[in-house]
Amino acid sequence: MTEHRLPSQHERKRLIKVMAKTNPHYGKRPDERGASDLLSNGCLCLDKPCGPTSHQVDSWVKEILHVDKIGHHGTLDPAVTGVLPIGVGDASRALQALLPAGKEYVALMKLHKQFDPAVVRTTMEGFVGEVTQMPPLRSAVKRVRRKRQIYYLDVMEIQGTEVLFTVGCEAGTYIRTLCVDIGRKLGAGAQLMELRRTKVGHIIESSLVKLQEVKDAYVFWHEDNDNSRMKAVLRPMEYLLGSIPKVVVRDSAVDALCHGANLAVPGIVEVDSDIKKGDIAAAMTLKGEGIALVTMQLSTEEVLQKDQGIAAVLERVLMNKGTYPSVWKK
Repeated sequence: MTEHRLPSQHERKRLIKVMAKTNPHYGKRPDERGASDLLSNGCLCLDKPCGPTSHQVDSWVKEILHVDKIGHHGTLDPAVTGVLPIGVGDASRALQALLPAGKEYVALMKLHKQFDPAVVRTTMEGFVGEVTQMPPLRSAVKRVRRKRQIYYLDVMEIQGTEVLFTVGCEAGTYIRTLCVDIGRKLGAGAQLMELRRTKVGHIIESSLVKLQEVKDAYVFWHEDNDNSRMKAVLRPMEYLLGSIPKVVVRDSAVDALCHGANLAVPGIVEVDSDIKKGDIAAAMTLKGEGIALVTMQLSTEEVLQKDQGIAAVLERVLMNKGTYPSVWKK
C-alpha cells in the first residue's frame, strides 16, 4: 500500500526571528512533567474498542484515572475502532487544535453486485477530490448537503463483492455515505461493513494505547508511585498541537496571552515555515509549552519582515494565568 500523508502532516521548518532566552524559574518543559501534572493537563491516544460509544469510553477513562474532566475529538460510532484522542483535565481545551487535521480510515465495503475489479478501482479513484455528502439520518449534525475533501483513496484488496480500502479525508466526511455513493456510481448498492480510524492528523496507530494499559499504569503509579508507566500512556497536552504550525513567544508575552491579549509581532521570537494568513496556529513558550490557539493575521514571511502590528488573534487560552510573571500593563 502506498504511504500517504494527510495535509496536516506537512513538515515545517522552525525559523528564528530573534535570539531569546527563557527564565528557568517559570513554567516547566513538557517532558519534565510527572504523572500528577499529566492527570491535570495531559492526553491519551486511545485505541477505541468495538462496542461502546465514544462517550462511554470517556466515562471509563474518568473512572480509571479518577479525574473530573475528560473530552474527546472526533466521535466514533460504537462499532468503529481506532484512533480516539482524549484530553484529560485542562488538556480538553486543546482538542480544538485537531479540527483542521485530516483523518484516515481503513474500511471494508460490500457491493451488492460483483464487478470487474478494474472497474471498481477506476470508479473509486474518481472520488478523490471534492465530494458532496448528505449526513446520515442518525448523524448528530444538521442534515444539509456539504462539501468535503477526499485526499486519497487506495483499494487494498478485492474479493468477490468485498472491497478493502484506505481513505484519507477531511474531518466530517462520512465513510458510510461514501460507500453508498460508490455503490450508486457503480450502478448497484454498497454498504459499509467494518471501519477503523488509523490517523487523526499526526496521531497514528503506533502511538495508541488500550484501556487496560491505562488502568494498569494508573494502578502501578497509585500503589508504587511509578511515574514511568503513566508517562508511557499519558502524553503532555502539547502533543495535541502536533498537527498545526507554531509561533514561539518571549517569556514577557506569555501572561498577556493568558489574559486574552492578541499576539503582537514584537512578542514573537520563532515561527514555523509555510504559515498563511487565516491558519490556526499554536503560540508556544521557549520551553515548548502550549500557551494558546491563535488565528494568524500574517504569513511566515510577514512575521519575519515586520517589527510592529498584530501577528495573530487569540482563539483559545491553553495555559493557566500566572504560570509566567506579568510584565505588561493591565
